[in-house]
Amino acid sequence: MTKEGFKSGFVAIIGRPNVGKSTLLNRIVGEKIAIMSNKAQTTRNKIQGIYTTDDAQVVFIDTPGVHKPQNSLGDYMVKSAFSALHEADAIWFVVDASKKRGAGDNFIINRLKEVKNTPIFLLVNKVDLLKKEDLFSVIQTYQEDAPEWTEIFPISATEGDNVPELLDTVIKDLDEGPQYFDADQLTDHPERFVISELIREKVLQLTQQEVPHSVAVVIDKIETGEDDIVHIQASIIVERPTQKNIVIGKQGKMIKQIGTRARKDIERLLGSRVFLETWVKVEERWRDRPQALQSLGYRKDDF
Repeated sequence: MTKEGFKSGFVAIIGRPNVGKSTLLNRIVGEKIAIMSNKAQTTRNKIQGIYTTDDAQVVFIDTPGVHKPQNSLGDYMVKSAFSALHEADAIWFVVDASKKRGAGDNFIINRLKEVKNTPIFLLVNKVDLLKKEDLFSVIQTYQEDAPEWTEIFPISATEGDNVPELLDTVIKDLDEGPQYFDADQLTDHPERFVISELIREKVLQLTQQEVPHSVAVVIDKIETGEDDIVHIQASIIVERPTQKNIVIGKQGKMIKQIGTRARKDIERLLGSRVFLETWVKVEERWRDRPQALQSLGYRKDDF
């Protein structure tokens, strides 16, 4: 039973690639459930993070960064991002304070103008990279030819500046509602998904520019042995043999480094010792083939 006066709702987080949406979500829930990288278009699926207190539950939908699609996967990501706007009780539009307003921001703003009867917050992120005297002019640029923002919050997702105040404001305006998830649940995604994302994050962080957007990770097997060690087998999917060589690295050094870093995060996630085995496989042009996208976990209806 949900107690009387309990509030709940859904908040969509939208913005250009690499503005800090996943960093913000991870800070709010207190765990890494969305992967982070300095490379754009890191998030591919809508990832729901769950924040629960004694009096409220907020389900955050972290969307893929909106960009100009170059293939079927890109189309999926953009459709996924905008579909979240229709599921939300509030919308957080995140922008990068350290960069000028660009065509990508304007594209999202024009879509936000079409949203009716939903509070839209402008979050000016990365203010820790900005001189205080420059903040006003940055905010001003996002008030021109834009929706009437419900509120504007300068924040730093990395440092946590103004994030508690942002949460308090959103919760205050939510309606009474049920507790959708258990209090200790941080995401609606199964462990397999989060594990695959943690491995993909390490590939993004460690490989060269030609590899990241061509990478997917499939968890082939998870089982706990008699020694209580979780045994995981995972396939890293790339599009070309040259990319496979990069991911494996000279004498297998790169794939070993990827596995070592991923294993540490997975052990923190599961609270158990982990034995991780990874293989690299070539699936040519998988991002352009709906059947391949579907086999890798992307919903057919979104192509």
